[in-house]
Amino acid sequence: MWVRLLRGHAALRRIVSAQLQGDHGLSVNDYEALLLLSRADEGRLRRVDLAEGLQLTPSGITRLLDGLEQLGLVCKGVCADDARVSYAVITEAGLERLKEASASHTLAIRTICEERYSEAELKQLSELLARLPGAESGGAEDCSAGS
Repeated sequence: MWVRLLRGHAALRRIVSAQLQGDHGLSVNDYEALLLLSRADEGRLRRVDLAEGLQLTPSGITRLLDGLEQLGLVCKGVCADDARVSYAVITEAGLERLKEASASHTLAIRTICEERYSEAELKQLSELLARLPGAESGGAEDCSAGS
């Protein structure tokens, strides 16, 4: 059972990542970072909070944000009260790229799942997966911008 869960997750992530990369030039982590930033107050999060939300190490979030900054999708923000705190801030270009990617990303996930599971099975699967650590929020709609 565990091997199937891990392999299924890895395969699904590879498929979705290839779709996002091919269609929009984004990795799954890029997309998720833009999604989290778009939902944050003022479109910004402390880098440490974004790393936690993406389950990345400090060096992992630095590499991810460096790439998004080079693309002009995020920029660095500073904290007026504490110079040690830095923010990741989504740009207008980042919001636009996220919006463009959301429809096809959500459709790709929906298609993969609906080809394999009935509506009742998907509902049950969602309820079961919601019990896992870190999965307390989430439905299929949570992977798209504007939800």
